[in-house]
Amino acid sequence: MTTDSTTAVEAGPGARVRAVRHRYARRGDRATVQDRAYTVYVAAILALVYVAPVAYLVRTSQTLVPLDSSRAATPVACLVAAAVVWGAQLTGRYWGPLVLKPFLLHVFISTDLCPTHYLGPIARRRLVYAGLGTLLTVCTATFLVTDLFDHPGTALLPQGVGVAVGIGAFASVAWLWGQIRTVRENLLLAAAVAAAAAAVALLGRSALDGSGLWLAAGVPAVSATVLGRSAFRSLRTVDLPRLARQSARAAEAQTFAWTGTLHHALDLYRPEPRGLTSVLVRPDGRLRGHLAQGAVRALRAPGRAVAAGAFLLTGGALLTLGVAEPDARAATLSWTAGSVAVYWGSGWVGESWRGLRDELTLAPLFGERWGGMPARTLAWPAVAVPVAVGLAGGATALTQWPLQSGRPVEALLLAAGSVVLVLAARFLREMKTNLPIELLLPVITPLGDLSGLRVFVWQFDGLVVVLIGILAITQMPSASGAALVALGLTAWCLWAGLRRTGWARLALFSRLGRV
Repeated sequence: MTTDSTTAVEAGPGARVRAVRHRYARRGDRATVQDRAYTVYVAAILALVYVAPVAYLVRTSQTLVPLDSSRAATPVACLVAAAVVWGAQLTGRYWGPLVLKPFLLHVFISTDLCPTHYLGPIARRRLVYAGLGTLLTVCTATFLVTDLFDHPGTALLPQGVGVAVGIGAFASVAWLWGQIRTVRENLLLAAAVAAAAAAVALLGRSALDGSGLWLAAGVPAVSATVLGRSAFRSLRTVDLPRLARQSARAAEAQTFAWTGTLHHALDLYRPEPRGLTSVLVRPDGRLRGHLAQGAVRALRAPGRAVAAGAFLLTGGALLTLGVAEPDARAATLSWTAGSVAVYWGSGWVGESWRGLRDELTLAPLFGERWGGMPARTLAWPAVAVPVAVGLAGGATALTQWPLQSGRPVEALLLAAGSVVLVLAARFLREMKTNLPIELLLPVITPLGDLSGLRVFVWQFDGLVVVLIGILAITQMPSASGAALVALGLTAWCLWAGLRRTGWARLALFSRLGRV
């Protein structure tokens, strides 16, 4: 036996894994230094143009969430910890730390190595990065939104940093837990997190005196240690075929994202509709009405339907509170948050948004009357969203009636204008097809090439329209002026959305097909 063969036989699993990763890292199609430098450059420009001014305005204005004592800060810390952990679990279900490049994962699966040997190192490294990123994000948000860092001489600052460390550790482990554990085990963890957060919040406001934040920092840290040991022990039994499917989908989503079609990447992670197929058809064989079809299609994806209901109801309540709030700054904040929530929820109501886009962009084979297409595909969103927002707004208005009893008509007009604007912005977003080539042309300015900013704005154009429109509406001196602004932006969104799909040309073909 030669020396090379003896070395290959005696090499341990760790050395074999490192050899494979070393060879794969030196492949010919890997990212170059120029590619990484351009990504860093675009990120720096975005931070300078968008993030820095917003952060400066938020920091120099009145504190949004004042935290003057540990007793007041403990419930806020518990709420943030629960939200971050739940978000990490949900992210892990779709894109967890074990997702690798499909070819690299295929090579590892084809060997006799235990999954712990090639998944453990990458999981540990990514969990460290995720924990540090969560720590920095929580600290930055605390610095911008609260006044915790304005009390350097007290114990609030070290306690707040300890809470951020605990949240970062627990969130990173929950990210791994969400990927390798079943749905039932994730629901149990989410329920346990809710119960623990409620218990710590109650103790911090009642029994404990000044040590509530330390308890809010210690519970996530201990939970991360216990949960992490259990999660890493489960690596040897990970579902490799499911992991291969996740890696393939992630690679395709990355390709879409890097080529400027982020909406296609997000579409890959939409759950497939299941069940209730026969409900779409009446007993006599005819299709049900437009509203019934939209409702059934929404119920075929129950997770999205529940999320849509939660966002729409929350958005309706926040919109009503924004209209009834006497303080202008608090009203603008509540109004903006409510509009964003309605925007997100309206996209999860049903599949008819994307159905309209597909029908407008594909050739009309049977010469269907063009006017029936929007009625069939947009009837359900146009009815479900205002009804859900109206129910939540009406229930909230009952508690705020003394504040808005003097201007009920104006309040109704402002809320209706906001909802119509949000629906038009969602229509604009869903009519998006491929990235226009002209957006890639260089835009030379003293700051450099800003074409990347145009692509970024195009990716999130619906959300940008909502934010700009709501800020413009809140600055109008009268409700009629705000309604006119909302109608103007709505008309522009509808025109731009139809223009993206070449609707005039397709409508002409449809008429020719009927001749």
